[in-house]
Amino acid sequence: MSRKTSDTERKYSSYELEVMAVIEALKKFRPYVLGIPFKIVTDCIAFKQTMNKKDISSKIARWALMLEEYDYVIEHRQGTRMRHVDALSRNPVCMIIQDSLTLQILKAQNSDENVKAIKDLLKIKNQHDDYIIKGDLLYKSIKGNDLLFVPEDMQMSLIKSAHEKGHFSVKRTEDHLINEFYIPKLKQKIEKCISNCITCILASKKQGKQEGELHPIPTVELPLDTYHVDHLGPLESTNKNYKHILCVIDSFTKFVWLYPTKSTSSQEVISKLELQKSVFGNPRRIISDKGSAFNSKEFEDYCSSESIQHLSVTTSLPRANGQVERLNSTVISVISKLSKDDPTKWFKFVPELQRILNSTYQRSINLTPFELLVGVKMRDKT
Repeated sequence: MSRKTSDTERKYSSYELEVMAVIEALKKFRPYVLGIPFKIVTDCIAFKQTMNKKDISSKIARWALMLEEYDYVIEHRQGTRMRHVDALSRNPVCMIIQDSLTLQILKAQNSDENVKAIKDLLKIKNQHDDYIIKGDLLYKSIKGNDLLFVPEDMQMSLIKSAHEKGHFSVKRTEDHLINEFYIPKLKQKIEKCISNCITCILASKKQGKQEGELHPIPTVELPLDTYHVDHLGPLESTNKNYKHILCVIDSFTKFVWLYPTKSTSSQEVISKLELQKSVFGNPRRIISDKGSAFNSKEFEDYCSSESIQHLSVTTSLPRANGQVERLNSTVISVISKLSKDDPTKWFKFVPELQRILNSTYQRSINLTPFELLVGVKMRDKT
């Protein structure tokens, strides 16, 4: 028999889970074992020792009381002699561990002597330096979050993988990892990884002087109320004749949509906004610069017919439309790095870049754009 643990039960120590498993099994098989002597065989020595203690927690005491009506003895058996039982809970692995990265970390943990030592301590103690075990995986609890402990042998490869998703800065790479994984001295290790990234070195550019104080257009605290839009490019022409990217960002959630386009015409802008409308409806207002696509009568007529307020900012003052300008800077930097081997294939990286931008933590909203818009975290293999 088996069942899924609840959110509360996942925080139990290993020996508490062992006791709970026995209790659940006895509940199910009670008619068959009540009044009959039987043996409980376990590889958890802490379980056997706990049942013989006088000073135990109230939860364990309640479970021990439930066991009183049964005629049983507990036998400890080494894990090496319990592989036939382990196979029932660990095979196939994909039923417990849904993604290859978590499986790799589990294998690395099982090969790491420090992790083994901590797990052994946790079998005896309920807690050790805020470490817990969930589903054979070691986690570190920090400020209420259970972070998957990454063994030293895997740390740099995981950091490199997160960084190379978009060749992001130290802060953005850190934001991608810090809420899911525990890596000691994470920031320093990211800095080392990026300093040795050839792609980043080749694409690095000097920064100009900082502009003056911003006076942004007041935002409305509603999702999908205000869009900032702009064209990015021209880029290298592709075999699909794409030359630009239409960037759309929701002012409140910072959710991003990126559309490769063949031109900067009003017709293409309107067709992409119609695509947006089919899923998300219309925004209340659109903010753009005074580019020809947005300054045309065709675009103004479209906004009027859809009851969309169109606000234009001065083309010579791009920071007035700062949200989308910052997005443009990020997009062009990342796209150029990802497509350095063949600049004409940049459009292939746009969907993945959009996903990464929307699933990356944003300090300005203290969430990911996806979470703020949808209400849940984006499912990701990492």
